[in-house]
Amino acid sequence: MNSKKILITGAHGQLGSALSSLLQSTPYNVVCTDYDSLDITNSEAVESFIGEGKFDYIVNCAAYTQVDRAEEDADNSDLLNHIAVANIAKASLNCGGRVIHISTDYVFDGNHFVPYVESDEPAPRSVYGSTKLAGERDLFDIAPDSIVVRTAWLYSATGNNFVKTMLRLGKEKDSIRVVYDQIGSPTYAPDLASAILTIIESETWVPGVYHFTNEGVISWYDFAKAIFRISGVHCEVSPILSSEYKTLAVRPHYSVLDKSKIKSVFGVNIPYWEDSLQLCIKLLNK
Repeated sequence: MNSKKILITGAHGQLGSALSSLLQSTPYNVVCTDYDSLDITNSEAVESFIGEGKFDYIVNCAAYTQVDRAEEDADNSDLLNHIAVANIAKASLNCGGRVIHISTDYVFDGNHFVPYVESDEPAPRSVYGSTKLAGERDLFDIAPDSIVVRTAWLYSATGNNFVKTMLRLGKEKDSIRVVYDQIGSPTYAPDLASAILTIIESETWVPGVYHFTNEGVISWYDFAKAIFRISGVHCEVSPILSSEYKTLAVRPHYSVLDKSKIKSVFGVNIPYWEDSLQLCIKLLNK
């Protein structure tokens, strides 16, 4: 079916940009929106836009992702991460479109020591995590035929992210301190975009929650060391505990996500984190 019509919300963000770029080389009719063209917190606007658009797929990449600011701005975090998702869910029912919604490792408390599977009980410890979980739950309550993809440590050559922050700090400073007791897996936005396209193009549609990050497990300290090594930036990195780096929001100490389900159901191929980091740094060096 080459006539698929796909809506991407949050198209200016890291994932939205990667997905819209990837879909340019497909035969699909792709419509990209962001806050400047569609206010997804406005239920009437969403109902009208999605109803008239008659989309086959709605990929919601929009989110309030400023984790620390969310602690003091809970209303706006809830509006974008929860209420807006419910708006999209309701509108999707009327147009018959399927929703793919992006969520986060922050729905978990981070107290595990083995990778989280989709059926593990969520227990968010931050406003960001709580509002993202509320969005997931409303989506399935309203439109149970939807898919949620939880991801973590997202980065790309565009937007604000850890990789770009480290490269900037590495050029400005001789040494930096990075936490080593938060463990997870980075996610290169184009790899997640590719996984979303695989789901859209799959012959089967299996609703539910899925996990996606790149393969491999590291700490933020390890990640910073790898960024400097690959990019050739000379900056000393010292490992510190989370307790030495105070933030408003509690970060999960362990947020490794088990990806067996998305691989078995949709045949998604997942690259190793360092291979993808090398690709990203090559792009940034251009």
